[in-house]
Amino acid sequence: MTASASSPFRPELFDFLRDLAANNRRDWFQENRERYESSVKDAALTFISDFGPHLRRISPHFTAIPKVVGGSLFRIYRDVRFARDRAPYKTNCAMQFRHERAKDIHAPGFYLSLSPEEVYVGGGIYHPPTPVLTRIREAIAADPATWRRASAGRAVVEAGLALGGDSLKRAPKGFPADHPQIDDLKRKDYFLAASLTERDAVGDGFLARYADLCRAAAPLVRFLCRALDLPF
Repeated sequence: MTASASSPFRPELFDFLRDLAANNRRDWFQENRERYESSVKDAALTFISDFGPHLRRISPHFTAIPKVVGGSLFRIYRDVRFARDRAPYKTNCAMQFRHERAKDIHAPGFYLSLSPEEVYVGGGIYHPPTPVLTRIREAIAADPATWRRASAGRAVVEAGLALGGDSLKRAPKGFPADHPQIDDLKRKDYFLAASLTERDAVGDGFLARYADLCRAAAPLVRFLCRALDLPF
């Protein structure tokens, strides 16, 4: 696969996801599997492969693996074992570019999700376990100036990125409620995100735009890696 200025994502990807949302059943999916393979899966794998050289320039310690099993592309199948919603398929196409030493999704990474409602770009860490959260919070408290530049500096603002995710209502254990960085210390997620559109995703230059957003989020990801003793 060779990189191209043209996006591998076409309107057919979003058409399929709209139809899937209206017909989220195994029989419908099997009848339309060829559409999924060509319009969604193959397009996403091409994008992952094309993004690899850009990602290596951001950091050699993150991976872009054009595979579903053991790769960067999330499976289309939902885990419904403990869910009230028994719909068997996800109605978005999502991929994550993980740290080479990550064993699961609770590690710094870069993220892309495509759905008819939103094209979501992110970089950081989502819902990490408490020991990981504690290390990140301690790093913020120890070096607030670097954290502020990484999370809300000029490059971040100009790229249209902003911190997202959930927060605690009270100060986390071990940190005073009047700490100067208390709003950030309360966070349960540490990632920068931007919301794009279907039109953006299918347009020429989307790969370069996504790479630019990841570069703008890279200082935050670097900060998280340092807090967790991971190379960047």
